[in-house]
Amino acid sequence: MIDMAELGQQITRRRAELGITDADIPRNSGARRTESKKVLLKAIKDAGGNW
Repeated sequence: MIDMAELGQQITRRRAELGITDADIPRNSGARRTESKKVLLKAIKDAGGNW
């Protein structure tokens, strides 16, 4: 079983070691999103969330 908290810490440490920042990780363009995903993301945005 994988401890997700520990995995997150390991990834954070490894990114820091390699000098990787969030700016280095490409965002998903959303070009292939399904209609249901678009509706979900719009509902999140309308509720004040930021995905």
